[in-house]
Amino acid sequence: MTSPNEPRQHGHDFEPEDPVEAVVPAIPIVLPAVGAALMFLLAWIAVYMA
Repeated sequence: MTSPNEPRQHGHDFEPEDPVEAVVPAIPIVLPAVGAALMFLLAWIAVYMA
C-alpha cells in the first residue's frame, strides 16, 4: 500500500518540459529581429512627427 503523499509511478520517469528552456534556442534570431523592427518603427515615428 502506498501513502497518499507519494507520487505515482507509471513505469517511466517523466520530467516536464521547461518553457524557458524551449525558448532559449530562438533568442539569437528573435532578439535582433525585434530590435530591428523597433528601430524602424521609432525612426518612422520620428520622420512622421517631423
